[in-house]
Amino acid sequence: MRVGVLTGGGDCPGLNAVIRAVVRKGVQEYDYDFIGFRDGWRGPLEGVTVPLSVPAVRGILPRGGTILGSSRTNPLKAEHGVRRIRDNLGRYEVDALVTIGGEDTLGVAATLSDEHGIPCVGVPKTIDNDLSATDYTFGFDTAVGIATEAIDRLHTTAESHMRVLVVEVMGRHAGWIALHSGLAGGANVILIPEQRFHTDRVCAWVTSRFRSSYAPIVVVAEGAVPAQGEMVLKDGSKDSFGHVRLSGVGEWLAKEIERRTGKEARATVLGHVQRGGTPSAFDRWLATRFGLHAIDAVHDGDFGKMVALNGTGIVRVPIAEAVARLKTVDPALYAEAGVFFG
Repeated sequence: MRVGVLTGGGDCPGLNAVIRAVVRKGVQEYDYDFIGFRDGWRGPLEGVTVPLSVPAVRGILPRGGTILGSSRTNPLKAEHGVRRIRDNLGRYEVDALVTIGGEDTLGVAATLSDEHGIPCVGVPKTIDNDLSATDYTFGFDTAVGIATEAIDRLHTTAESHMRVLVVEVMGRHAGWIALHSGLAGGANVILIPEQRFHTDRVCAWVTSRFRSSYAPIVVVAEGAVPAQGEMVLKDGSKDSFGHVRLSGVGEWLAKEIERRTGKEARATVLGHVQRGGTPSAFDRWLATRFGLHAIDAVHDGDFGKMVALNGTGIVRVPIAEAVARLKTVDPALYAEAGVFFG
């Protein structure tokens, strides 16, 4: 059997650990051959491949990014996309695909598997931790660690200058990174996409913090929206899945805080630094286990399924079920952090 592997969507720490585990177990226990498809769904769509073998995956466990490359290509919007993928899989004699990605990448895998009979097994990947049916996705723990370290460092400069520092973290529709890093880093305000925020209330929290002779740290997810306003966008462009480019709410909020409170405010946008670099130990562990169980699903012919973390066990769930809705922050969980605001 020959198995294809691809990584799609935004890169994140842990992707290489999945690839390594899939290939190592697939070769050693099942005697499978492997081929890597370059740049997400562009690989099988255009027939762009790289060889995958045990020697090829040696030493990649601690490396960030993905040796296969990635993209946000949507083959379902390409002309004759499904037929081209089917033809290229036949051309390279690929019997099954292991697709590693988030909502968009796995959404394509679900459609190809369920509606077109192309055998796919999914592995959940997103630093936003917003995929349903799995307790955690790899990449999230590393991103939270990076954001927390940044907040820790910003506390000292905020106190030195007695200014407001607004930290913008990733989180398009879900505020998991903002909530976890904000709590871990001792932020005084945490703003998430799930609940619109009132700028006046944020300013009141900021003012209250200054009364205690401390400089406030505000952590805001990139998808957070003011109660009376619209989402702040980097520009109006969209990717092939219809997503606009976010970024800018941190800078906008810093200016509003300065204008309304008279206190100096600065914004720090962590951006892609959250995606890069060495994966944490937890993400290496989780990604490796996902890879081991994904190749087992291929061996069992259990296609149209995604491997998922349930407690400490790895289970299989329908890919379509996993991408049917996003996993967002529960209001009660967010309310717990409220005691630290202001």
